[in-house]
Amino acid sequence: MNFLRGVIAGQAAGPQPSGAETIQKLCDRVASSTLLEDRRDAVRALKSLSKKYRMEVGTQAMDHLINILQTDRSDSEILGYALDTLYNIICNDEEEEQDESEDENAQKQADDLGAQFTDTFIQEPEHVTLLLSLLEEFDFHVRWPGVKLLTALLKNQCTQVQGVILVSPMGVSRLMDLLADSREVIRNDGLLLLQQLTKSNAAIQKIVAFESAFERLLDIITEEGSSDGGIVVEDCLLLLLNLLKNNSSNQNFFKEGSYIQRMKPWFEVGDDNSGWSAQKVTNLHLMLQLVRVMVSPVNSPGATASCQKSMYQCGLLQQLCTILMATGVPADILTETINTVSEVIRGSQVNQDYFASVNAPSNPPRPAIVVLLMSMVNERQPFVLRCAVLYCFQCFLYKNQKGQGEIVATLLPSTIDANSISAGQLLCGGLFSADSLSNWCAAVALAHALQDNLTQKEQLLRVQLATSLGKPPVSLLQQCTNILSQGDKIVRRGSKVQTRVGLLMLLCTWISNCPIAVTHFLHNQENVPFLTAQISENLGEDERLVQGLCALLLGICIYYNDNSLENYTKDKLKQLIEKRIGKENFVEKLCFITKHELYSRAAQKPQPVFPSPEQMLFDHEFTKLVKELEGVITKAVHKSSEEEKKEEEVKKTIEQHDNIVTQYKELIREQDAQIKELKEQVDSMSSQNEQMQSTVTQQLSTIQQHKDQYNILKLKLGKENQSPSNGQGDGSQVNGLQTEELTQLREEVEELRKQQTLLQTQLGDKDALINSLKSEAAQAAQTAEGSAGGSETTELLKELEALRSQVQSKSSEINQLKTERQELVRRAEAGSSDTVPSSDSSIDTAKMAELESRLAAQTTETERLKGETKGLSESRADLEQQLASATSTVAILQTEKAKLQTDVQESKKEQDDLLMLLADQDQKIHSLKQRLKGLGETVEDEDDLDARDQTDEEEEEDEEED
Repeated sequence: MNFLRGVIAGQAAGPQPSGAETIQKLCDRVASSTLLEDRRDAVRALKSLSKKYRMEVGTQAMDHLINILQTDRSDSEILGYALDTLYNIICNDEEEEQDESEDENAQKQADDLGAQFTDTFIQEPEHVTLLLSLLEEFDFHVRWPGVKLLTALLKNQCTQVQGVILVSPMGVSRLMDLLADSREVIRNDGLLLLQQLTKSNAAIQKIVAFESAFERLLDIITEEGSSDGGIVVEDCLLLLLNLLKNNSSNQNFFKEGSYIQRMKPWFEVGDDNSGWSAQKVTNLHLMLQLVRVMVSPVNSPGATASCQKSMYQCGLLQQLCTILMATGVPADILTETINTVSEVIRGSQVNQDYFASVNAPSNPPRPAIVVLLMSMVNERQPFVLRCAVLYCFQCFLYKNQKGQGEIVATLLPSTIDANSISAGQLLCGGLFSADSLSNWCAAVALAHALQDNLTQKEQLLRVQLATSLGKPPVSLLQQCTNILSQGDKIVRRGSKVQTRVGLLMLLCTWISNCPIAVTHFLHNQENVPFLTAQISENLGEDERLVQGLCALLLGICIYYNDNSLENYTKDKLKQLIEKRIGKENFVEKLCFITKHELYSRAAQKPQPVFPSPEQMLFDHEFTKLVKELEGVITKAVHKSSEEEKKEEEVKKTIEQHDNIVTQYKELIREQDAQIKELKEQVDSMSSQNEQMQSTVTQQLSTIQQHKDQYNILKLKLGKENQSPSNGQGDGSQVNGLQTEELTQLREEVEELRKQQTLLQTQLGDKDALINSLKSEAAQAAQTAEGSAGGSETTELLKELEALRSQVQSKSSEINQLKTERQELVRRAEAGSSDTVPSSDSSIDTAKMAELESRLAAQTTETERLKGETKGLSESRADLEQQLASATSTVAILQTEKAKLQTDVQESKKEQDDLLMLLADQDQKIHSLKQRLKGLGETVEDEDDLDARDQTDEEEEEDEEED
């Protein structure tokens, strides 16, 4: 302890030990001391020396400090000292205390030292895991230095530390708990830690997002005052940008969680927007970037469209337009707001329509588009603001034919309003102003109004311009070409290359894929000589780009020429190129466009971003047009007239053959549809047959139920037969029977006989009906046997035969029932005859009552049997009718089946004929290709075309990745 006090107090007896010796002794004390207080004092001393003697402490004490973290977990104070010491030797931020006179090499050496110690620490992944476990300690003196140490490790070796945390169980979840810490220092440093953790690691970004990061961060932003908040809001926004940028999964989760709606209050601004603090400007700038991340053009079209729809529905777009039209907003915020609105409306028809309806708060009110265009063509406005307005106008017209028509309509004579400024007037004014940047922006904006819209290209040919008093008006196309061809001083200046490039891009976009516009362009006799003269001249480096664009314009005149002008047909223009310029020279000048550095930069993304106005030469959409036309123009120039005629003849022949093949394909499709329809009919009939079979099965079950009822009746009749026989023995012994009672008994017996006779008559009628039905069923069965040829008909006949046998058995049962009924009547008569001779004897009154009850029960039973017999007869009649219907259906099915088989055979025969015809056509096409190859014409096979298409797709993917 005295030694430690001496080190700390700076009191040393004898020679003063060096820093390395002191650190060595402290490390030995940390390793060998058994008392916790001694180790704690030694670690405290190492902490105080770690900044001055960073190298020595890092090389000698790191292992001992890590051992302290592992063994002394119970003492928070020593843990805090150890973590602070490790942070001092690993972190590079403290090097700012160096003398300003030290050079950059010393700073770089210090950075390398921190990276070296970081590598030493993370060589064992368990060290990072140990540090993560220490972050669970709630003690401030442990948790806060642990957060700072892990942040320093991530700054020095981000990828390796991210890998360890990613595989550590609950590693990311432990770090997310820092955001819920009530101590703001730890929470704020936790934000910085998560910023480093989520850099360029999509897997960790997803885990953090699904740990409710969006909810927590938005809550913190709201608590801190949104855009008026401090540095904490900025840290939250930076973390949100890390989570969302280039991460489609998190973007979708953000949208599905309805977090876009929570962004709307951020952009609420008041009437007085003066005096914004620098922090508020920074916060609002990051908020706008966050909106742009969700609707960036590099995202998938579906996800972008969904976010654009949500932003319009929740009112976020309306809030951004309010900022756009507000006064007093700082210039950089206004510029970023314009860029944000541009991407929110890009390609979304609903959002574009809303933006077209926004008016600026002026007197009189003007559309927002007009106000923005006024800023674009005003050379006093900042360059970045003018670029942002141009991007906004391009996004407004992107895939918006309705908006394109409205812009072009403001230039037409019938819609021009002299009392108001329109978008078309501003574009024309900028197109012919003295400012080259205004010329270029106006030309590109007008070209976007014509992009992929043939109707507006033709409509723009009607625009007339008044050049000066006393001269007739000229068309807009002619005025553009006049400025190029006249060699005016405004254009000929060295700094005006930008103007000519803009006009040439406008003309190329205008006349491409529009033969009428090509004819109007060639109608001016000065245009073609000017283009050939420009291409053939040997000019400087700056003029070579203009020559390339002139070559592109002349090539478009050849490729889209409909030969309506005799002096400028395709052949004559190609002859002119060959004589005046030379084909190879022409192609070389044309290819110079794509080799230009600024062309490659403009082709990367839609937003026009340029370091300086002089480098603003190419438009993104124009680069697509050049890529599309360069190859076809080169081929068109190299082809001779004879080759073109032969190619046209071959094309016509191939088109004729294609038409024939198309007709036969349509015929095959129709036949396939008919076959499919017939198959559906067969399936329908099969299902009907199955339904009938199920109906027959139900009838069989009903018959079985009737059979069971008959068996029950038999048992009951057997019991009744036993009862009258016993009654006869008793009747012979009855004496004293009254005459009136006997008379009544005789009447009842007589009535019973009549009823029995009537029942026998009805049974006879039913038997006759059953016999007739049996004969009809037999005839139907014979007819079905003669016509049925399939397995389904055979099964039906078998079921009919089984049903016929069941009907016969049922008839035998009815006959047996009749016999039993007659036996019952005979026994009843015998009982009445036995009672007459014994009239003089006395009969017991109780016995007579019993006999009467038995007779009444027999009468009731007879009536019930009559009703059941009648119902059974009706059921049988219905069954026979259903069987007859089934037999007729089978015959119809067989007929339809034969018809279908005939149709299938005919269809197969027709398909075979078509295949033969297609083979002949393929042979003819092959022979024609051979003839073309024999004539020296290059003919591409299908494999070559597929390979070229695949190569083009790979090139497009590479460009998109760049």
